[in-house]
Amino acid sequence: MSSEHPSPDSAPGSTPAQHAHGHNHQPDPELYRTEPVSFVRRGDRLTTRRQRTWDRAAGTYIVDVPRDRATTSVAEGTRIDWAQVFGRSAPLVVDIGSGLGESTVQGAVDHPDWDLISVEVYTPGLAAMLVQVEDRELGNVRGVQANAPEVLDRLLPAGGVQEVWVFFPDPWHKTRHHKRRLVSPAFADRVARVLAPGGVLRLATDWSSYAVHMREVMQSHPAFENVHPGRAAGAGSPLTRVRLEGRELQVGAQPVAPRVGTLRAGVSEATAGASVQDPVDHDGGWAPRFEGRPLTSFESKALNAGRLVFDLTYRRR
Repeated sequence: MSSEHPSPDSAPGSTPAQHAHGHNHQPDPELYRTEPVSFVRRGDRLTTRRQRTWDRAAGTYIVDVPRDRATTSVAEGTRIDWAQVFGRSAPLVVDIGSGLGESTVQGAVDHPDWDLISVEVYTPGLAAMLVQVEDRELGNVRGVQANAPEVLDRLLPAGGVQEVWVFFPDPWHKTRHHKRRLVSPAFADRVARVLAPGGVLRLATDWSSYAVHMREVMQSHPAFENVHPGRAAGAGSPLTRVRLEGRELQVGAQPVAPRVGTLRAGVSEATAGASVQDPVDHDGGWAPRFEGRPLTSFESKALNAGRLVFDLTYRRR
């Protein structure tokens, strides 16, 4: 949340920050995050099975994180010995915004020699992951319920991570909300700090404007190189196809029937992309689909709605 508004997830019992309408005339500046968060807290209601699994397994698989003021914060000065957490020393993979945990679980199954950290703020998502972890008897998965930038800053050692995954983060379509996008120059700095030399950052999105933003951010960062420079440029680029075929104009932001009399989120952004003077993507650099990412219901809905998926892979120099 931006510094002009109170954090959306202040811990219960904390002193109230400045109300948006100015009701609190003595705000505590320590309650404000210094940059926007990329999420909005949603309900934490769990199904019966997920609740039982959470009650039974969270103490084992969800890392206890010291908090600052907000319930998704990480207290400054926190350090975690991940070898002690997992009971071994193994390559660390961090799955940020893991949703229901499908990619984390699949990575753990495919690579039992890796240790995977699922970073997610939503309890239902982490609980769904725990169901799969228990069903598959996976010992190489842990969850962290916290704001991703704070996890990167405070919970992970410099050069201690082998891969970072960011699959389908919230695109925050409206221009005034672009500051909330997770992938940013500051985020690239954070990932550069935690990745070991030769470590990999994998990105995926089903929105062309966010894909272009991701590519611009990472291409301009001196610590990263594109693993697939120039790939899928020109007529074969998914970006060229989206622009020429008007795919995002046809489907809007969600694969559901549009509401009458309203512009759905993403339409104005897609209109701008489709109206560029030169619709051909001359740069490319798109990666093949990451084989380790399972086809989730979320991605399936995007594909069924006609959107294309953009993958990007960068290596830490």
